[in-house]
Formats: sequence, structure tokens, C-alpha cells
Amino acid sequence: MGIFTSDQLTAFKEDGYLIIRGLFGEEEIRLLGETARNDHAMDQASSTMDDGEGNNVRLSLWNHPGDGVYGMVARCRRVVDGVEELLGEEVYHYHSKMILKDAKVGGAWAWHQDYGYWYQNGLLFPDLVSVMIAVDPATRENGCLQVLRGSHRMGRVNHTLSGDQAGADMEQVDEARRRLETVHCEMSAGDALFFHSNTLHCSAANNSDHSRWALICCYNTKSNDPFKDSHHPGYTPLSKVDDEMVLKVGRNDAQRSSVAFANLADEDQSAKSLSSEEM
Repeated sequence: MGIFTSDQLTAFKEDGYLIIRGLFGEEEIRLLGETARNDHAMDQASSTMDDGEGNNVRLSLWNHPGDGVYGMVARCRRVVDGVEELLGEEVYHYHSKMILKDAKVGGAWAWHQDYGYWYQNGLLFPDLVSVMIAVDPATRENGCLQVLRGSHRMGRVNHTLSGDQAGADMEQVDEARRRLETVHCEMSAGDALFFHSNTLHCSAANNSDHSRWALICCYNTKSNDPFKDSHHPGYTPLSKVDDEMVLKVGRNDAQRSSVAFANLADEDQSAKSLSSEEM
């Protein structure tokens, strides 16, 4: 028995994204949110990135999922089996990040593809899927993710730096926006968005009174093991956990925030290298 229906698999193949409502329950997402907001280490490890308009986007990132509640979410079968079903083979954890888009101050993300800069890490193919899990409700007012339906079929688009972010070539983005539907991915807390690494996406600044935090877990296929070392890991077998481990670990105050955060000064080199290669 698969995770997704045949219609859902077809939709992902055609659209480059798939929203699953209520993938995580109310208590699961509450514990995830409480853990993150009370996690001093996450706050200390967070870094800000200029969106090119004078606003900052804050995020924390880690390469290995760990044994805390973040890791249980990233390793649970409902997520990993789903990604493997979409990509058709074994996957491993490429990295995860918590997007900390706070009320009134959370900046925008420029239009981009994840593979637009990940390919510089020695990945020959765009065989990656990211899973964005809404920790807070995501609305148009607080800067929910926007995707261009079917844009993954364009292949990789050239990217350049805009502020501290890697943004796609806007000549191609503007033409794609004329031909393809822009979808605002509004989600309730606990909903999840699965999207292909070549899907063009962006988000507006959060000018609302409500925060929009989201956990994004990124996966690469085993066969797409990078041919060179980078700041993200090569193939590392992923130890899946049963779905009930999210609650079990989330209820354990001593264990639930266990993860090794990465140094974002090193992590954004794949984006920064675009300034010399593609400007």
C-alpha cells in the first residue's frame, strides 16, 4: 500500500508539487512548534539573509536529522516513504531547515529553484524533493510559498544573487509566469507541501501580525550521490522511524530538541558561488 494515490502521483509528475492536508496532527505540530520556539540553540544558530529589498529572512539549518523531534519528523515513514514514492528510489536526508518568518519583519524569498544552486554541490541530476511542513498557518497575508505549476519541466534555470539569496533569471521567470499558473500554497499548521527541486517558487514578505514558521526537510536520491564534497552530506543511509515516534520523542522534554545545527556562514557557499559564475 503506497503513501499516495495514483491521482496524487500523477498530479506531482505534472505540477511539480503536491499538498497533503493534515499530514501531522494537532499535538505533533504543537510540540514541534513549541520545541523550535523554545530552542535556544536554534535561535543562536539562526542566520539572516538579505532579500535584496532591505528585509531579512531568518533560518536555522542542519545536515543530519538527529534523534530529536526534528529528526523524527524528517525520518518518519509518512514523509520518507512518500518522497521515495515520488522519486522512485531510496533517498537520504540532504538537510533540513527551519524558516523563521516572524511577524512584520520576515523578508521575502526571490523566485528560485532549489536545484538552481544545489547542482553546484556536485549533484548531476535534479532528483531531489523538499517537504515543507507548516508549523504556523501559511496565508497570503503572512507570505505563504508560491509555486509555478509545472515549472519543474523547464529544466534548470540560471540563477544570480539578489541580496544574499540566489534568484532565478527573471527574464525566464517572467515568461514562465505568463504561461504557467501561480499557486499560493496556503496551508494550515500540520499540512505539508512536497515539491520538486526544479519547481520555481518564491514567497512574499510577512507584513502581517502573525508569524509563519515552517520546517523544510530536503531529500536526495541514493543514485544521485554527489561526485564531490560540499557543505551538504553525500549518501548516508537514512534510518526511518515509525510515525508514532514523532509524538513519543516530542513529549520527552530532555530529548526533543536534539540536533546539530550547521554554520550558515559555510552553508550558503553554493548560492554565493553564483556571483562569479553566472552574473
